[in-house]
Amino acid sequence: MIIEGRAISPGRAEGEVLLIEDDFSFLGGVDPASGELRTGPGGNVSGRVLVFPRGKGSTVGSYTIFDLSSRDLGPAAIINSAAETIVTTGAVISGIPLVDRVDLSVLRSGDRALVDGNDGSVELLGVELREVVTGMVQHRDKVLIMRRSHEVSYFQGMWGGVSGRIEEGESPTQAALREMEEETGLDAELLKKGEPFLVRGGDTVWRVHPLLFSAEGEPRINWEHSEHRWIRPRELPENSVPRLDEVLRRLGL
Repeated sequence: MIIEGRAISPGRAEGEVLLIEDDFSFLGGVDPASGELRTGPGGNVSGRVLVFPRGKGSTVGSYTIFDLSSRDLGPAAIINSAAETIVTTGAVISGIPLVDRVDLSVLRSGDRALVDGNDGSVELLGVELREVVTGMVQHRDKVLIMRRSHEVSYFQGMWGGVSGRIEEGESPTQAALREMEEETGLDAELLKKGEPFLVRGGDTVWRVHPLLFSAEGEPRINWEHSEHRWIRPRELPENSVPRLDEVLRRLGL
């Protein structure tokens, strides 16, 4: 799977991901004599693809990166959600590839990643990308949710919308209308499209395309679901499929 980001510091490098979930300072956050982290999940940055949202702290952090690299203890590459001056300077003077504007929620410690600081991409090796749709049906102030049956492959027993894979040659709208007919039997009309986003599960990443439909009547659910409800968006059950709330948010619900 390839994630497109923004090229900050050139070069290409491959390594094992070490993910830090919070903003990170190289000054004080890592032992320059060993490369061992002093914060976050622990571990050693040497030869790793170091991933964190954003740098922070003193500008001396740039020289800490350079010091690590001069001892062959520096990271192989860096990935940020938003690069700032300290980390950018340290990466450039140390020759470390740096890419930002990456959705870090799809990265896991232990992943194998190839970072290309020339074109601004990150390839996750062994991770598959699937393009899917999630259609929400709206009637007045409520939306339709359905509980996934135990015969489906993913998220069994959880509440979701009308979901399915986009087949080759299909647009997201065509895929959603096909799934709508198969899963609900409703004669639905497209109201709105939301911006797609990524969701990670195991070695699969789904690019979710949210779509909003209107329809009259009750659904005729198939084997993929065991029951249905009409709810107000704020009443979303806790055992919903991952980031169903984000689907609703991107559809303005």
